[in-house]
Amino acid sequence: MGLFDRFKKKNTSGNEEKSDNFPAFGWDAIENEAKRIYPHQDHPKHYAALIKWKFGGPDPLDGISIYDAQDYWHFVTFGLSELYEKESDDPEWSGYGMEFTFKLKKGCSSDEEQEIKCVCALLQQIAKITFTSGEIFNPYEYLYTGQTQGIDAKQISNLTGLITIPDTNFSTLNTKNGRVDFVEFIGVTNDELLALKNKELDVKALYNKLGSDVTDYHRKSVI
Repeated sequence: MGLFDRFKKKNTSGNEEKSDNFPAFGWDAIENEAKRIYPHQDHPKHYAALIKWKFGGPDPLDGISIYDAQDYWHFVTFGLSELYEKESDDPEWSGYGMEFTFKLKKGCSSDEEQEIKCVCALLQQIAKITFTSGEIFNPYEYLYTGQTQGIDAKQISNLTGLITIPDTNFSTLNTKNGRVDFVEFIGVTNDELLALKNKELDVKALYNKLGSDVTDYHRKSVI
């Protein structure tokens, strides 16, 4: 099965914003899993795409919710899986079969709202890779572009790239539209990325060295 075979969009008309009058089986499944983890957060921060991707908008994700986990913000995407009716011919997977997550340590910046928006933009950018090339992101991979600027809003952090793991809170969902895995991204330094690229260690070993799945823009390299 090719990468693009996971998600074959069909032409539709009208606005598919989530509402009580429109079936949103996939969206509801993600929200219900979030409520299991954060039972008292019915209305988390949420950033929605103003114009949906299929209507010519720049952002592939329909939205990103941010849950308050006390010490960090927990980002969860909506849009890489089939949020509404079943559109693909593959009964096993929902859309691309994944949604992204990210955990940002609080207090990383004096302008926390700016950092939250920066993470949302980062997740949209990674999702755009999938939407334009069909690339699937699996756990225990790394994303290295060779950039030297930080992934934070001011681009001053030592963290310049990312690794992936299975999200440590969200469980795989078997929804009406198929399976959805939650792939968590963690910020890593250039030295750590080079060690991965040079096969001095693998992603699992690096993750164990980090000792946390929360991205902290102020941390030092473990390599």
